Amino acid sequence: MRTFMVANPKGGAGKSTLATNLAGCLAQRGWANGDTRVMLGDVDRQQSARAWLSIRPDSVAQISSWELNPGEPARPPKGTTHAVIDTPAGLHGEKLKNLLRLADAVLVPLQPSLFDILATRAFLDDLAELKAAKGTVVGLVGMRVDSRTRAAEQLIRFTETLSLPLLGTLRDTQNYVQLAAHGLTLFDIAPSRVEKDLAQWEPIERWTRLVG
Repeated sequence: MRTFMVANPKGGAGKSTLATNLAGCLAQRGWANGDTRVMLGDVDRQQSARAWLSIRPDSVAQISSWELNPGEPARPPKGTTHAVIDTPAGLHGEKLKNLLRLADAVLVPLQPSLFDILATRAFLDDLAELKAAKGTVVGLVGMRVDSRTRAAEQLIRFTETLSLPLLGTLRDTQNYVQLAAHGLTLFDIAPSRVEKDLAQWEPIERWTRLVG
C-alpha cells in the first residue's frame, strides 16, 4: 500500500480540497484499470473526510474510509492499494512524527499569501529536521492561485528557493466547492465540464504515479 499524506499546519490551506480530489484521482484511475482500491482517512476529531464520503454517490469510483472495529485501532480496509490521509491544522510533535512513519509521500498545499508562505516555510524546516521524514518524498501544490496576480509571482519565487518540487498550481474556482457539496471530485464528472482544472492536475497525477 502506498500512503499519501496531505499536510500543512496552517488552517485554511486547502488540505481537504487537495486530499479529496487526490483520492478521487486515484480512485478514477483504479476504476478504469481495475487494480486500485483507495482509502481516504481523517486523523482529526472533526472527521470531515468521513462525512464527505457519506454523501458520495454509489455511481462513481469507490473510495473507502478507515475500518473501525470496537477495541481496535483504525486501519485501512483489507486490499487497499492507496491511502490518502487528510491531516488537521496545527499538526506537530509526536502526531506528526507518527504519521510521517506511515507516509510514502507528503503533499503540502500552499496558498499565495504571506502568512501561508511563512507558516509553510516553518513546517518545511521542521520536516527537514525530523528523522521520521527521512526518505519521505515531499511535493508542493499551489492552491487558489490566480496566475495574473503579484501574489502568484510571490508564491513561485518562494518555491524557487526550496529544494522541493512545485507539482502544480490549482486555480481559485467554485468547481471544487460545488462538487464537494455532493461528495464528488473533478474526476467524477464529464471532463468537458472541468477541462481547465483537469489540465492543472496532470503534473500532480504524473507525480503520484512516480512515487506510488
